[in-house]
Amino acid sequence: MPSIRIEIKGIVQGVGFRPFIYNLAQKCHLSGYVLNDTQGVEIEAEGKKSDLDKFLLRIKDTPPPLSQIERINVKRISSRGYQNFVIRQSEKKEGETVWVSPDLATCDDCLRELFDPQDRRFGYPFLNCTNCGPRLTIIQDIPYDREKTTMAVFEMCPECNQEYHNPQNRRFHAQPNACPVCGPKLTLADNKNKVLNTTDPIDSTIELLKDGYIIAIKGIGGYHLACDATNKGAVSNLRRRKYREDKPFALMVKDLQTIQRFCHVNQLEKKLLHSVCRPILLLKKKKANLIAPEVAPLQKNWGVMLPYSPLHHLLLARSNLILVMTSGNRSDEPIAYQDEDAFQGLRDIADYFLTHNRGIYRRCDDSVTRVWNGEEMIIRRARGYVPQPLKMQSTFRKHILAAGAQLKNTFCLARDDLAFLSTHIGDLENLETLEFYEKEVERFKKLCSVQPEIVAHDLHPEYLSTKYALSLPHLRKIPVQHHHAHIVSCMAENKIGRKVIGVAFDGTGYGEDKAVWGGEFLLADPEGYQRVAHFKYIPMPGGEMAIKEPWRMALSYVYYCYGDDFLNLDIDFVRRLDLNKCKTIKKMLNQKINVFPTSSAGRLFDSVSVLLNWREEIHYEGQPAIELETMADQKIKRGYDFEISREQKMLIIHPELLIKSVVSDLLNGKKKSTISAKFHNSIAQIIAEICFRLRKEYKLSDVCLSGGVFQNVFLLEKAHKLLVKYKFKVYTHHRVPPNDGGISLGQAVIANQRI
Repeated sequence: MPSIRIEIKGIVQGVGFRPFIYNLAQKCHLSGYVLNDTQGVEIEAEGKKSDLDKFLLRIKDTPPPLSQIERINVKRISSRGYQNFVIRQSEKKEGETVWVSPDLATCDDCLRELFDPQDRRFGYPFLNCTNCGPRLTIIQDIPYDREKTTMAVFEMCPECNQEYHNPQNRRFHAQPNACPVCGPKLTLADNKNKVLNTTDPIDSTIELLKDGYIIAIKGIGGYHLACDATNKGAVSNLRRRKYREDKPFALMVKDLQTIQRFCHVNQLEKKLLHSVCRPILLLKKKKANLIAPEVAPLQKNWGVMLPYSPLHHLLLARSNLILVMTSGNRSDEPIAYQDEDAFQGLRDIADYFLTHNRGIYRRCDDSVTRVWNGEEMIIRRARGYVPQPLKMQSTFRKHILAAGAQLKNTFCLARDDLAFLSTHIGDLENLETLEFYEKEVERFKKLCSVQPEIVAHDLHPEYLSTKYALSLPHLRKIPVQHHHAHIVSCMAENKIGRKVIGVAFDGTGYGEDKAVWGGEFLLADPEGYQRVAHFKYIPMPGGEMAIKEPWRMALSYVYYCYGDDFLNLDIDFVRRLDLNKCKTIKKMLNQKINVFPTSSAGRLFDSVSVLLNWREEIHYEGQPAIELETMADQKIKRGYDFEISREQKMLIIHPELLIKSVVSDLLNGKKKSTISAKFHNSIAQIIAEICFRLRKEYKLSDVCLSGGVFQNVFLLEKAHKLLVKYKFKVYTHHRVPPNDGGISLGQAVIANQRI
């Protein structure tokens, strides 16, 4: 009989692939075996040639819905004389590793069981099957088998064991398989870790939420802090206790119909809300609203997600509440995921803890995404997306670790033609986050079978990610300029290898001249870049303090434009200035003490925002710029005049006309919404004008837009339309974040080119 060996790579473990192969082999009258190994799935099959052909065709055309086949290798082998088709034990092999599935939202079949009073798993908050449930967050090692997960401590009861070993059952080798008899249990405790005597922890939690209490809820990748989103007092208490003054909270809502009561939702947004990734999706607010304004102050959008675990479904279905569901941490710290640390770190925030005894091996935040221009644009890549790799256009010559940036950090491990971006780490500004980062690097190296020979890092010598990279022994170190990495990350996800015009707009990036860059136009490819245009350098008084206290940067701009006469401007910004502080900043600027030249577009946006709405300090990164976007009147089409000069081979964008026009409109009583819109329109026109000039000079028509400023969809929309109008081919981010969460991908690709 003809015999073949099939090796399948991709996301093929934990998604029902082996039972699919087993049942398909039965239908095709084949004998042989299927097994998991550390490279994917291995199959040997023999039978009639027509049956083998049909078998292969069905594997390629109708694989399990949650699988992702990357490669199928088929080889003729000599006949083995198999009598039947079996599922063999997993094998561990050296070399390539299997792609691990992300954590998956509860499937429809499990939901039917969850709410079926006749089902033995009725109301069980930890039910799952091969098609859903935790994956990445419980895996301790590969191949993905139960004994290598945090579920190993739970011995399956006879019924669960029978399901687990039955290839006809959808729970066949579902590693987190459990039921009320043998699986994890819920516990409700107060913030002193005293367990409450309750017959149903979920019902008791609902009553506490309705009474305005804050509950720490253990989920799949860590703890959330939850409260009733319609209760203004509860939301305000959560803000006060968490030291999170203004940054928006995420919401969790039981179903789409409820979301549509307070959000506008289009078809693609509906699809994303119901996807197995279940991200937090940014949705436009409706005017009539049930939600407490304190959930997302000064925002046009709510961040909303549907429940993705059985526990979430039960809480929301039984309560009909709309819940704030924000990461269980203090501001700037990683999400809590271990029980002892959660009680220690969150007891001053949460009144009660709804927890359970299923271990979380690695923390994982919720992903954040939005829809722009008919496609998804990921803002924070984490649960549901990680660790799914990105397929690259070219092959990595060596195993590479890219250390990422300081803010919104991710790192990247690269080998073959695959780039594995880590989950969202956060801002590397404290010991807890750095320890999380270092531990996750080691775990991802093991998970992805990557042993780095090269480490790429940012040029900034004080970034903790840079210091970590430089501390690694025996690895070749490759420094990468921040904005070059931004542009190449956009090129890599769009599979572009040719040179492009790169527009990199963000808050901060260390320049090769040691200035603070951030409003850059580059001619770039993975081999290198040429800086050809940027915003004029303006002094940044106090360095980092000018970010935390944006009035400093606004003062620098008006002082640059008006000199001492700025004090005579009859605008709110000047009236609110502390004259003693103002005197100090002027002295710093005049004597060039602790000031740093910056071309940052982010700082320009911050400054205009503060000129319109006074803000002494920020409460989260990018706050002034976000508020500036929020206040813009989208009906306004005109902009301000601007000036571009040439200094040798460099185009310089001067801010004077922009700032003076903004101030003039303020003096003339123009609406702030109009001023904001005109400023945004001007920046879009500047982008188009510079690109137009560069095309004329360098014969390039491809433009990549990258950097945190391009999370501003009002600006992105305007710039994109103008560039398309001028016949440019425009590339933006969709699969990796435009912010610093995408930097590590660009670093890895650049390092590969350099070696």
